[in-house]
Amino acid sequence: MKTVAFGKKMLIIGIVLGFFAQAVMAQNVKVDERIPRYKKAASISGNANSIGSDTMNNLMALWLEGFRKYYPLVNVQIEGKGSSTAPPALIESTAQFGPMSRAMKSKEIDAIEQKYGFKPTALRTSLDALAVFVHKDNPLQCLSMDEVDAIFSKTRKRGFATDIVTWGDLGLKGEWQNQPLRLYGRNSASGTYGFFKDHALDKGDFKDSVKEQPGSASVVQGITEDKFAIGYSGIGYQTSGVKALALSEKKGGECFDGSYNNVTSERYLLSRYLYVYIIKAPGKPLDPLVKEFLKFVFSYEGQEVVVKDGYLPLPYEIVMEELKQLE
Repeated sequence: MKTVAFGKKMLIIGIVLGFFAQAVMAQNVKVDERIPRYKKAASISGNANSIGSDTMNNLMALWLEGFRKYYPLVNVQIEGKGSSTAPPALIESTAQFGPMSRAMKSKEIDAIEQKYGFKPTALRTSLDALAVFVHKDNPLQCLSMDEVDAIFSKTRKRGFATDIVTWGDLGLKGEWQNQPLRLYGRNSASGTYGFFKDHALDKGDFKDSVKEQPGSASVVQGITEDKFAIGYSGIGYQTSGVKALALSEKKGGECFDGSYNNVTSERYLLSRYLYVYIIKAPGKPLDPLVKEFLKFVFSYEGQEVVVKDGYLPLPYEIVMEELKQLE
């Protein structure tokens, strides 16, 4: 098993990529003190697999690092190639954890129910602001959702009058005015791709010019290296090389950034939950390793990990709802 090495590698990647975002989040976001602290159970050991979201790779690795401080004999292999890989892994029993940065589609739920005779259990682990990133030197501060659609979609279902292809189309002057927007996004296996398509593009079609990347870090890296680039990714991957834009419903409307209050109040228009799906038979107890790992995720310490990785912790009420699902 290469789990320990993988976990350490992902931890290093998470620290490097998310340093700027983590520092900001840690200063401004605090975990609710009412969330229970984690209490060590009887000895837990064994192996498990996590297959799914790339967006949640660092989170899963950091949760594992924290969990293994209590249970050093636990090994969890983590693979993150996209949210769409989670349902097949749960069906085939090749994974016990299915992290997803979007909710399962009805056809995915139906396939699991057909296999097991019951639906999967969806657990909301944390909150994310799916960010529209530009280079740190870009003077733009806010985009409307119809502008976002006109930038990334060839169908423009939100009704913006014209296609947006240059920075001048967004009102930028000088060296920016005639430069084309170079678009970065995720591939179709990604839950981030699906969420952005559904919520930002109103289920429209992406432009063929979008440079599809295999991971969130690749999107951010591409924008960091390309002054005239724009792309989307989870806020937890923000670095000092990029800037997350505030969003408004319509051009000229009030802009809201991806702060904790704006996400929990849903004023930030690309707010979402990050999920872990599991197979839990009704009336039967969960595997002890699976249960304890998830109890750690929903503990005060587990939600502190969320903040450290640049994402947003759950409100107390949702934590308590999810803990009930584990019983």
